[in-house]
Order: sequence, then C-alpha cells, then structure tokens
Amino acid sequence: MTRVFVSRDMASVALGADDLAQAFARAGCEVVRTGGRGLFAIEPLVEVETSEGRIAYGPVGPRDAAAVLDGTHANRVGVTAEHPFFARQQRFTFARCGVIDPLSLADYAEHGGWKGLEAAFRLSPQEVVDAVKASGLRGRGGAGFPTGIKWQTVRDAEADEKFIVCNADEGDSGTFADRMLMEGDPYCLIEGMAIAGHAVGAGHGYIYIRSEYPFAVRTMRDAVARSAGRIAPFTLEVRVGAGAYVCGEETALLDSIEGKRGQVRAKPPLPAIEGLFGKPTVINNVLSLAAVPFILSEGAEAYAEVGFGRSRGTMPVQIAGNVRNGGLCEIGFGVTLGELVNEIGGGTASGRPVRAVQVGGPLGAYFPPAMFHLPFDYEAFAAAGGLIGHAGITVFDDTVDMARMARFAMEFCAVESCGKCTPCRIGSTRGVELIDRIVAGAPRGAGMLEIMPQMRNARTAARTQDEEIALLRDLCDTMKFGSLCALGGFTPYPVLSALDHFPEDFGGASALPEAAE
Repeated sequence: MTRVFVSRDMASVALGADDLAQAFARAGCEVVRTGGRGLFAIEPLVEVETSEGRIAYGPVGPRDAAAVLDGTHANRVGVTAEHPFFARQQRFTFARCGVIDPLSLADYAEHGGWKGLEAAFRLSPQEVVDAVKASGLRGRGGAGFPTGIKWQTVRDAEADEKFIVCNADEGDSGTFADRMLMEGDPYCLIEGMAIAGHAVGAGHGYIYIRSEYPFAVRTMRDAVARSAGRIAPFTLEVRVGAGAYVCGEETALLDSIEGKRGQVRAKPPLPAIEGLFGKPTVINNVLSLAAVPFILSEGAEAYAEVGFGRSRGTMPVQIAGNVRNGGLCEIGFGVTLGELVNEIGGGTASGRPVRAVQVGGPLGAYFPPAMFHLPFDYEAFAAAGGLIGHAGITVFDDTVDMARMARFAMEFCAVESCGKCTPCRIGSTRGVELIDRIVAGAPRGAGMLEIMPQMRNARTAARTQDEEIALLRDLCDTMKFGSLCALGGFTPYPVLSALDHFPEDFGGASALPEAAE
C-alpha cells in the first residue's frame, strides 16, 4: 500500500488538505496527517513515500490523486528537503514539522523526541539551567531576554510552589510559528516545558493559547493527555484566551489565567519573583521552550555555534504580505533582511518593487530597501530603530501608503489597549487624530478635508504641518517611555519609522482613497 503524507495544519486545511487526504484514502493509500512544512505557495502539498525518499507534489487538488500516484503530475516538487526554500534552512526547532504524525508518541520518539528530557533528568537542575545559559538562547517572544537568566531567577527564588507558563497568545499579524509548532510537533513544546519544570523546581505548567487557534487548542489538549505519564510528576494544563491582543503581554496573560480581566501589571515585582498566583513563574514563548529539547539533546555548544553576535541559534522567520514565497523559514541569525525578502521570500507576489518591510508584527518598524543590508540580529535592529519581535516580516510593494499604515498602528493600539495607563489609552487616540490632521493639511486631495472639517478649529489651524509632525514625534516619545507595557511602548516604532523613511507620504501628492471613503 502506498503511503502518503498530507498536512493537517490549519493553513493547509484552509487550502483544501482535508479533501485531498480523503481523495488519496479513496485511492487505497495509507494517509498520514502531518504538520505543515511551512511553504504555503505549494499547499495543499502531498508527499509520496518512495525508495528515493518522500517525493512532494504541490499544490494539488483531490482530482489529482491518480496523476500524483503515477508520477506524472505537473507540480512535482521532488524530494522535499531539496526544494530551494527548505534546502538553506537550519531546522533545529521545526525539524519534525511536516515529517511526523503530530499526536503519535511513537513517531515523536523515533525522530529524536524525549532525548532532551532524558538528558535533563541525568543532570542536576542547576546543570540544566547552566546549559540553557551556555546556549545563548534568548526569549523568542520579542524582548530577547536571556532565557537561562530568567530560569536562574526562578530557580533561586524560595517558594512552596512555582509555575511554568507558555505564552502561546500569538496575536501579531503575519506570525504563525507558534501555531505551526503546536499543530505540527506539540510534544516538542511539552518536552521543553517539562525540562523547564525540572530545572527550576516547578511542578505544574500552563499553555495559554488564543481562542482563534482551535486546531492548536485541540491538538495541544490531546497531546497533553497522551504524554501525561511521560512527563510525570510534572503536569500541564491548556488555557484558552478570549482574543485580547494585550494578553500577549506576560502580566496581562497571568491575570487572564487567574480568571481576571487581562490588564498589565506594573513591574517590579517581576513574574520570576511574584508571578502566577503570586508565585515565582517562568514565562516563555512557544519558540523559546521548544528550542530547549535540542539544546539538551545535542548540547549547548551545537546551538550556540549558529547565529550572529549575541543572537545565538536559529529563528523561525515568518514571511507574509505581498510576497511570492510566504511561509516559515527557520534559519540562523545573521542572514540579511534583503536575503529574507528577495531570496527566500522571492520578492513581491505582485511583481512590483518592494517599497517597505515591517519587521516585528503590527508594532514593528518599517524598513525601506536601502536598509536591506541589516543582519537579522536583536542588536542590529535595535540600533536601526526597530525590533525583531516574534520575527514576523510583512512585505509591501510600491503601492502602499505609509501615512495610512502609521495611522493603522495608532488605531490598533487605541482599540487593543487595556486602558490601564494614560500614555497608551489616551496617547493612541490623540495619535490617530494627529495623523488625520497631518494628512488633511497636506496637498493630498479634497477627500480628507471633506470628512474632517471639525478638526480644523482655531487652535489646530494655527499650527503648521511641520509643527503637527513635531507634536506627533513628541507624543511618540511619551508613549514609548511612559507606557506600562510594550503595546503602548512599541506603537511609536511603525509611526516614527514611517515618518523617517517615507516622509513624502505625509506631505506629498498621493491621496488616501481608503481613508476618504
């Protein structure tokens, strides 16, 4: 019986993978549902097991089963790992995604699963923490804080109970790595959390997943139940968020787990000292915890030898927007932004020139092609006025209007703010008004002027456009340094970068037709 592999990843299912799997089952094949490979341009993808290895075809539809099985389908990819998109990757964390049945314990073990946990149990808790420190692993959720130092703080804290919390509230636009990992290799995350529990002395963990990820929630709950005996005495529980973006901030997430409204807590005390239910808590992102099994099984040195500067190991980069090869690429730090966009991403899907790239989600900075020489590295991006964040890259061609994108950032913050601090709650609303006034005062057509005459009162009319822009910059400084959390603190990044790199959009001749409507 021919064995074929079809993804059950949410993105693949949205493109027709379930119908494809049924077609091959009707053709008499043994169908194995896997996670996604990460290149959406060739989904739905089917891989056929042969003596040469897995031969991939994609995209294919249910009517293509016969052509795939006899090897004549036009969209023959060949050996999956040899495809250019995958060939240059360094898959440490995502090595099993697209390869194994996500819920098969036997499949996971056969492909190196549990070796990290077994290695951790042979070491003392402090030796495990030391290994994570030596690897150079930094938080993959955005801040880039050294994971080993956070674990050391929790390990050294004296308490009768400690917790491990996984932040799987992946809310940034253009990011999907957490979802792909949880749907494609859930035991990897579970293993990483169990190692963390052993290292710091925590007996229980929570995986906090946003409600928009029903496949991931279901997969993780099944995986937690099936692996309970394997990770005992450590125990795990899945909690589902209500969709608030601010709950991606660690302290708001803790409030949500505790049954409260998700609002940011002032720090100190840090969660490592006083976190969930007032106890010392390790809070790490999915990708941080999922990197740990590799570090323990292969050695800290094997992880640390890959990377650039202080950014060690690999980063799963998610490329989205107006791009030809949208998907996930796990690669060592140091690759340039231009290589990611033009070589791995393949340039724009529209075929038009790239004008801007946003890195780090909806609150990340915009970079023009003149800055494509930047190495993908925490310090390099910080020095350039940006951030890597959760490593989401959104590509825009030359039809984008950057004033409109800057307005979107302020509006997004106003809508998603928890309301606890004034710079975020009020500053974002004033920011929207300021950008509207700047755009309305520029020679950009009559549309904006017609819908906002009330904004041109005596006080605002007395200010020139340059003075309004200076006021917007001052407001961004207030939000950046006065907000309680990164939601308000990072909103200035897209606004200021748009002002700095694309000033013509705030005073040029192009109109904002969508806003005028």
